[in-house]
Amino acid sequence: MKKLKLGYAPTRRFTFSAEDAFKYKVEIRKQIESFGMDIDIVDLEGLNEEGLLYDDHINAEQIARHFKKEEVDAVFFPHCNFGTEDTVARVAKELGKPALLWGPRDEAPLADGMRLRDTQCGIFATGKVLRRFNVPFTYITNSWVTDPVFERGFTNFVAAANVVRQFKSLRILQIGPRPASFWTMMCNEGELLERFGIEIHPITLVDIQLRTRKIASGNSAELLETVDYIKAKLDYSEVTEDDVKRIAALKVAMKSFARETGSSAIAIQCWSSLQEAMSIMPCLANAILTDEQIPVTCETDIHGAITSIMVQAAAMNEQPTFFADITVRHPENDNGELLFHCGNFPVSMSVEDKPKLRKHFLFDDHAPGTHEGQVKGGDMTIARFDGDHGEYSMFLGKARGIEGPYTRGSYVWVEVNDWPLWEEKLVKGPYVHHSVGIHANVIPAIYEACNYIPGLTPDPVDPTEQEIQRWLRGSDLARSSRPNVLI
Repeated sequence: MKKLKLGYAPTRRFTFSAEDAFKYKVEIRKQIESFGMDIDIVDLEGLNEEGLLYDDHINAEQIARHFKKEEVDAVFFPHCNFGTEDTVARVAKELGKPALLWGPRDEAPLADGMRLRDTQCGIFATGKVLRRFNVPFTYITNSWVTDPVFERGFTNFVAAANVVRQFKSLRILQIGPRPASFWTMMCNEGELLERFGIEIHPITLVDIQLRTRKIASGNSAELLETVDYIKAKLDYSEVTEDDVKRIAALKVAMKSFARETGSSAIAIQCWSSLQEAMSIMPCLANAILTDEQIPVTCETDIHGAITSIMVQAAAMNEQPTFFADITVRHPENDNGELLFHCGNFPVSMSVEDKPKLRKHFLFDDHAPGTHEGQVKGGDMTIARFDGDHGEYSMFLGKARGIEGPYTRGSYVWVEVNDWPLWEEKLVKGPYVHHSVGIHANVIPAIYEACNYIPGLTPDPVDPTEQEIQRWLRGSDLARSSRPNVLI
């Protein structure tokens, strides 16, 4: 996954201190680089003497062309003094990318009563003009450069922009039709393309069967590497060497199809025709690919695959997701719930040093290929993109791992704030029993990303929308005292 490119377009206005605006241009750049995000920053150096966006119309055209040429994914307009609202709006409108608006808090007036920047006033002006231009934007509370609310808002915006860029270029590899009895997995392929630009690339089970068989008959480096991985990471004593090779070959085959089709995620008909054709389960192959950040969802769940990409992107692709059934309530904890699937959770999440590679425990043929065991708990986000009747929303909630009884498959017991509330929201829909989890708090980033995805409504259950907004504003943070000098 290539790095996100952020356009850096600091702005000033001629009626205020150009010298101080330049100082803040430099300081803000240093500060955002100190946040440690793995992104590329494209600035304005070389376009004019100051490397700033200021008030002339030619400047707006030059900056927009520059950012387009560099293929930026989002743009940041820090107001280093009052700023130039019309030029900012023209650039943002022309780019059509997520836009961040913020400015450093002003120091006290000078001894003679003069003010150097009036940054906050300029932000009010720019916000209004962006609205006139119908440009959605993100805003961070006017704050000091070193204020934690700036870091929080900036890093959350970058994560949201990462969600938007991956969502808007999303292609899903669909392997086989949905299982006939899974009406919950119906999706509107045409509507996903028309409304969101999401493409589905279908292949048949025969396609995957033939390629898997061909790969298994050889000794490619990728196949042997996958076999070695399985043997090193799992207890495979319950299956044969031939089983291991065929499972590895399936993983290699799925990945090759994803590469060829430019697909970011896969939705597979994991039962029951596949077992009859290949005598294996795809669960471990799914798990390995998901660990490699090509998430695979079961039962041809297209909406689950969309969710997986969004959640993964919100974590800046630093860790994998897991795809789970929301299954049964905890036998003792009324706010506890079991997140489970047959054996597809990433191996890297396993509690055991060597989880078991086993035969399936539900189907009569008992085909090998399930990766079973408990996965680590901790804090996590649970999410689901779904829709019906032409309306789409994004379920968002936080959970934490708890102890619970042993069960087959890959699983984790979690506790939430108010399970009856969750259950009611999930049952009434438009959601289903499938969810995507990640061991990170990505709720504010996905919430913000929905601002840039027309037709998708955030639907948080915990925290509430009001709590997310308070967090983004930094209302929970103690304000620092006013600095006497530029830090």
